[in-house]
Amino acid sequence: MEEKAVIDFIGELCRYAGESRDFAEEFRQRLEGDAEIYEEFTYYIAHGNFACKAKIEGYTVVDIMVWQMDHFKARLDVDNSGTRQNGDRMLLLAFDTLLRMRKEPEKYIYRMQSETGTDYPDKY
Repeated sequence: MEEKAVIDFIGELCRYAGESRDFAEEFRQRLEGDAEIYEEFTYYIAHGNFACKAKIEGYTVVDIMVWQMDHFKARLDVDNSGTRQNGDRMLLLAFDTLLRMRKEPEKYIYRMQSETGTDYPDKY
C-alpha cells in the first residue's frame, strides 16, 4: 500500500477520533516501527476487516477491541474515554494499544485478563 494513503488514513482516523496531529505523527512513527502491526493496519485499510495475523502472546487487535468494549461497558454511564459512539476512536485505540502491548505485553495481558466488564454471572 502506498505510504501516502496510510498517512492520509491515519490523519483522517485521528481527526475523527478527536486526536491531535501530534498524536497522529507519533502513532504513525510507532506503526512504521513495527512491520507486523503495520501490515495488519494496512490490511484493515484495504479490506475494512482484520487479518488477525499480528499477534502478541496470542492476542490480536480484535481481542483488544473486544476487551475495550467489555471494559468500557462497565463505565458506560460515566464514560470519559471518548469511545462511546465513536468507532473510529475505538479502532485507533485498539491499534495504539497493540503497539504499546508489543513493548509491555505483561502489563496489557494482565489488564485484559483482570479488567473486564460486569456483564457475566458471578463477576462480583
